[in-house]
Amino acid sequence: MELTTIWFLLVAVLWTGYFVLEGFDFGVGVLLPFLGRDKAERRTLMQSVGPVWDYNEIWLLVAGGVTFAVFPEWYTTLFSGFYLPLFLILMALIVRSVALERRDKDGHSRWWDRVFFWGSLIPAYLWGVVFADVIHGVPLAGRHGSTGIWTTLLNPYALLGGLATLGLFTLNGAVFVALKNKGSLRDHAIRSIRLVGPVTLLVGGVFLAITQFTTGNALTWVVAAVAGAFASILLATFGVRDRLAFMVNTLSVTAVTATLFAGLWLDVLPDVDPGDSLVADDAHAMASTLEVMTWVAAIVVPALVAYQAWTYWAFRRRRRSGGAAADGPAQ
Repeated sequence: MELTTIWFLLVAVLWTGYFVLEGFDFGVGVLLPFLGRDKAERRTLMQSVGPVWDYNEIWLLVAGGVTFAVFPEWYTTLFSGFYLPLFLILMALIVRSVALERRDKDGHSRWWDRVFFWGSLIPAYLWGVVFADVIHGVPLAGRHGSTGIWTTLLNPYALLGGLATLGLFTLNGAVFVALKNKGSLRDHAIRSIRLVGPVTLLVGGVFLAITQFTTGNALTWVVAAVAGAFASILLATFGVRDRLAFMVNTLSVTAVTATLFAGLWLDVLPDVDPGDSLVADDAHAMASTLEVMTWVAAIVVPALVAYQAWTYWAFRRRRRSGGAAADGPAQ
């Protein structure tokens, strides 16, 4: 297998890891004003993601850094064409991080909770818009410079993609809240799953079906994603183990992301005119760079996964409303 192919697959894995882990963070933020009925419950929700949110964002740094190092032309074209949405995502992530750290330190927790909500909702939606536009194709000029403007990015397919990721992340956040909490918060989370789940299943299924039919790939990933989302809804709604529900929903997010990257194989940035698309063989770095990065990845990626796994194991216990850790790990 060529290094270009290996690195494309690794980039897909890193972005998948980011969407899986940061996805439930976004979901908790979106659900914060709806599940947190009082100050104590809102604090518990924030504490559910507090120990792990910064480790989850490491995946974004690694995924972005690897994309820049291995596929520099892909990286530069993406940022030139999607500057505004990516800038908004970056600003939202910054204020979201500030809100999480400051909410209990200056007496304005309710205001910071609103900041955290918008800082979670905006990226959850815009990531779907960006990736849907990448799959759909963007107008490219000579040397693969993007000629599109922000209005061309807001086409119906991209807007539907944003709704799909927003719903999927929100559902993942609700399952995570049910997994990490006991008492009233878990009850609120189960009710939200019953509401958000069917809507997500419908929107995500339509989006993935359109994606598969327009890219010409098999429908295997669509079936896996829809079945996984449906299974996670049933598992959580009918009181089966929350850990199993979270694992199944994680597989759904993985299937959705894999579907998007399968649509990019190997036209990493399709043009509206298929003959001018940016392909992986034209976008990758020099062979010597790929070889060096391969050795770096062989060390860094396993260490990242191991450290993340240890972090989740260390903070595996459920929490009760009010912030106290409950007895025993999440089931």
